[in-house]
Amino acid sequence: MNFSQIYNTGYEVIFVAFSGIILAQTVKFILHIIMKRSLDLRHLITTGGMPSSHSAGVMGLSTTVGLIRGFDSIEFAIALGYAFIVMYDAAGVRRAAGKQAACLNKIIMDLYKQDLQEAGGRLKELLGHTPLQVFVGAIFGIIYAYYIHIFLSKLV
Repeated sequence: MNFSQIYNTGYEVIFVAFSGIILAQTVKFILHIIMKRSLDLRHLITTGGMPSSHSAGVMGLSTTVGLIRGFDSIEFAIALGYAFIVMYDAAGVRRAAGKQAACLNKIIMDLYKQDLQEAGGRLKELLGHTPLQVFVGAIFGIIYAYYIHIFLSKLV
């Protein structure tokens, strides 16, 4: 199967969603290298940070569904509803859980005098996103979906 065969199909939706996530994670990784001046390969697979790869993926998926089925279709409405839930979770629930983890880590460090292993190890703090990170990820996904759709249309 070549790229022209996925145009206007469910394969295009899947391709945009997953490649959008991978591209956003790559951008996040590169931004981390530039900002922190350090190479940490874990940033290729971790959650949190700028831009939100979850938001990029679901908004890319939604936009592609809209381009193929129409922005007034039921499929687009379902995809957009799904995207809003994922983005709300990233900026709300997961971010709050990350803040709680930071507080618990501080409490544990105070109680166990810097020995986190005795308490079961350090909790992951970077779980969610700021609203700006979610917004940038969403815009990234929309633009990426349009770009791929136009690119594939030229191959047909």
